[in-house]
Amino acid sequence: MCSVCQSGVSWGGIFCSPFNLIPISFLVLMRIDFATRKIAKLLKPQKVIEQNEDSFTIHTYSSLRNYLVTFKVGEEFDEDNKGLDNRKCKSLVTWDNDRLTCIQKGEKKNRGWTHWMEGDKLHLEMFCEGQVCKQTFQRA
Repeated sequence: MCSVCQSGVSWGGIFCSPFNLIPISFLVLMRIDFATRKIAKLLKPQKVIEQNEDSFTIHTYSSLRNYLVTFKVGEEFDEDNKGLDNRKCKSLVTWDNDRLTCIQKGEKKNRGWTHWMEGDKLHLEMFCEGQVCKQTFQRA
């Protein structure tokens, strides 16, 4: 069990998204080009999460791009969003009760994400400059 989150929820595993509902307005805000936006709507991403107490590795796979982030809860780190929007930022992930919340400081204001579990569902809420994008993944 992690040091701050006392729920005993297992975060490790493979999670699949049956569909991808990223609003076009969110992709435009992130300056994702037109062709990539069209393809992104068709993707069904998969997340593989590895957890060792407060240390996490999250792989996000799709037929278009893959992304990897490794972090320890409570420690700021340099994040290179290559494969997403190609921006670099300072990121800090913390526990907010049973939710992992990341604040990303960089070119975009009020940017970050929150992950939480409900049963076998992994929820992701990304936010940036007042826009919100929600995704749900099912444990495989």
